Amino acid sequence: MTRDTHPHATHPNPRPTHRRTFLTTTAATTVLAGAATLGAAPAPARREPAPHEAATGRTERERNGPRVGILLYPGFTLLDATGPTEVLGRLPDADVALIGERRGQVRTDTGDVAVTADLAVDEVERLDVLLVPGGGIEGVVAAIDNPALLNWIRRVHRHTRWTTSVCTGSVILAAAGLLTGRRATTHWASAEYIESTYGVAYVAERFVRSGKLLTSAGVSAGIDMALLLAAELAGEEVARAAQLALEYDPAPPFDSGNAAEASQELRDLALRLLADSTAG
Repeated sequence: MTRDTHPHATHPNPRPTHRRTFLTTTAATTVLAGAATLGAAPAPARREPAPHEAATGRTERERNGPRVGILLYPGFTLLDATGPTEVLGRLPDADVALIGERRGQVRTDTGDVAVTADLAVDEVERLDVLLVPGGGIEGVVAAIDNPALLNWIRRVHRHTRWTTSVCTGSVILAAAGLLTGRRATTHWASAEYIESTYGVAYVAERFVRSGKLLTSAGVSAGIDMALLLAAELAGEEVARAAQLALEYDPAPPFDSGNAAEASQELRDLALRLLADSTAG
C-alpha cells in the first residue's frame, strides 16, 4: 500500500478515539466470552513463582500452565522460534521463555534480526516443553559442537513432558543423542545427513511424534507442530481457538512447498537462496 492510498495518509495522527473504541470493544467482547465459558469456575490454586519467572520479573500474573522454553543460539532461524512462540504463548497461563547461552540478544541466521533471550541456560533446569529451532549451517554446526549446550538439552529433556524441534533443530536433538533409532523429521535438505550421521529414521512429514519427542519439518512446519502441541497441552478446542486467533489459514500463491514434488532446478535454487541469505 502506497502513502497516497493509506487510510491515514491525510491524517498522520488519527484521532485516538478510534483506538480507544477498538480496545474497549475488544476487551468487553473478551470478558463476556470468558464469563460465558468459565461461569463460576473456581480460581486455580496459587503457586510459588518458578525460578525463571523470578529471574525475569515476569510475575505480574499467575501462571499455572505449561512452562515452555525456546532455545536461542547464534544463527537460529527466526520463524522456527517465533512461529511456535505465537501459538504456545496464547495458551491459558502458559509461561514461554526465550533461553540463550547467556542473557541478551541472539542474532538469527540471516544476520538481519536479533531476538532477546531473557534467560541463560544455566538458569533453567526444568521445563514442561523444550523447543529447539533450526538454523543456518554455521549456527547448527556450532550448536552440535558445543558440549555444554548439548548437555543442557539432555538434562532438561529428562524432565520435560515434550521435547520438540523445528527444521534442523532435530539435528541438534540428534547430536544430543535423543533421536538415535527413532522416527523424526527435519528440513528436506538435511534428511540424508541426519539418517547417515545419527541413525535417525527420517520421515517426510510435517511433524513426527516419537514418545515425548516431537519434530517438525522446515521452518513453517513449526506452526503446525505447535498447534498439535497446544492440543496436547490445553485441549483441542483451545488449540483450534488459538489457530483462529492467529488466523492461520495458509493459502500460498504457489504450490511449490513440497520438496518431493519439486524439480531439481527449483531445489537447487532453494538451496542457493538459503546459502546466500545466511550470514557468514
